[in-house]
Amino acid sequence: MKRGKKYVEAAKLVDGSKVYPALEALDLACKTSTSKFDASVDVAFRLNIDPRKAEQNIRGAIVLPNGTGKTRKVLVICRGAKQQEATEAGADYVGEAEIINKIQQGWFDFDVIVATPDMMGQLGKLGRILGPKGLMPNPKTGTVTMNVAQAVKEIKAGKVEYRPDKVGNIQMTIGKVSFGADKLKENLKAVYDALMKVRPSTIKGGYIKNISVASTMGPGIKVEADSISK
Repeated sequence: MKRGKKYVEAAKLVDGSKVYPALEALDLACKTSTSKFDASVDVAFRLNIDPRKAEQNIRGAIVLPNGTGKTRKVLVICRGAKQQEATEAGADYVGEAEIINKIQQGWFDFDVIVATPDMMGQLGKLGRILGPKGLMPNPKTGTVTMNVAQAVKEIKAGKVEYRPDKVGNIQMTIGKVSFGADKLKENLKAVYDALMKVRPSTIKGGYIKNISVASTMGPGIKVEADSISK
């Protein structure tokens, strides 16, 4: 793949054979951002898991201490008094059957769906539409709940979901270049700690194979796992 001049110059600042302490790696990720906008900073974990095994298909959500720097549109599907509760908590859209019908017709002007358990029967019919987009609510990520107000507030505050791809990689945004290395490290530590807590007991050998960070259009930088919690 042919790279632009800015990327090539930025990549010269990174030693591809080196594994950097977390703070240094995040500082480099900010310095090597080549975009004119406030780029996102992503982390990628390569894990020693087999997502085809149910006990190793880890999934959950984390509220990042400094948020993600992104504003997410939240849709809450619920009935009765829960609708007012969701609206007062800051949900962008609230409804029940009419909203489900709207989604069926191709409406997707939202980033996250929160639903009360009693609505999952109707919402489950949209599994083929919502599943591939990663939008189906799930109790493991706190998006199927009766406490819709808390769910909305956490998402608005920077709650992010994680789940592995087919080969056991987990990737997510941990903030913006403008956050600076210190705030990005706090967010990275929150993700690292959460993943360590859900380490499957059936894994043989090491759990984390490697970790890397990068800005949206910048080069990847390897991170020393042990330095994240320091």
